[in-house]
Amino acid sequence: MGSLRDRLTDGLYGAGWAGVKKLPEPAAVALGRRIADYVWKRRGTSVLRLESNLARVVPDAGEARLRELSRAGMRSYMRYWMEAFRLPAVPKERFGRDVRIEDDHILREALASGRGVIVALPHLANWDLAGAWATTHLGLPFTTVAERLKPESLFDRFVAYRESLGMEVLPHNGGAAFGVLARRLRAGGLICLVADRDLSASGVEVEFFGATARMPAGPALLAVQTGAVLLPATLWYGDTPRMYGRIHPPVEVPETGTRAEKTAVMTQAVADAFAGGIAEHPEDWHMLQRLWLDDLEPRDAAEAGA
Repeated sequence: MGSLRDRLTDGLYGAGWAGVKKLPEPAAVALGRRIADYVWKRRGTSVLRLESNLARVVPDAGEARLRELSRAGMRSYMRYWMEAFRLPAVPKERFGRDVRIEDDHILREALASGRGVIVALPHLANWDLAGAWATTHLGLPFTTVAERLKPESLFDRFVAYRESLGMEVLPHNGGAAFGVLARRLRAGGLICLVADRDLSASGVEVEFFGATARMPAGPALLAVQTGAVLLPATLWYGDTPRMYGRIHPPVEVPETGTRAEKTAVMTQAVADAFAGGIAEHPEDWHMLQRLWLDDLEPRDAAEAGA
């Protein structure tokens, strides 16, 4: 049996999925905003970290502007959770109406090539909603990877939630997941990966808003190994319930260099696309953790490089 904390965590998420989806949409929106404002006013670790990250994105922002951005950021973050709790009960025809993706012809053309497609996204707005748009409005099933959470029952809830939206969800098990993703791509399939934070030893160092961060090698490495098309995508919120997004041009595999060198160049290109989208909509970037290497505490840095 898990710890009391694990059981409480699982119970809270379960209550969210069971209760919030029954609320009228305006009530859920209002609840999310009240929770966000309460958390923001407490000025806890997550809020301070969000402001620190936003200071990199908007370097000329003063203290008042950063506080304004962090408040909007917490409201955006809680909007994500309110939507997540409600999505399984939302009529599927709404996804085509409420989500607007610019340049989605790039995605369609890439899929028509038969090479397989990798869509890489940062933690902007609601990536689950974008996935629901793809599976329902476009009729495009896809595969993604979910980080294992504790307790295991909470991980199972997230898997069931995303599968209810039409996604194939693989647990993050290193090489095993990579092999399945490669097979899906070689069969001409679509995979979608959230790819703006990776503190593991396998992460690729990139320049991101003027400093060094690590991002996952997986999207670029899969493209190099399988010949699939790599497409960065960015999202942002409009007025409730609208969400918008953009499919960026393909990141091409360099003609020369080792596999590691090609992967590094492509990951930097993905990071540059992410940076453009985040700079345009910083309040919708849900990065409440340390990201840049010089922000890591000594213990974190040692573990990241181990």
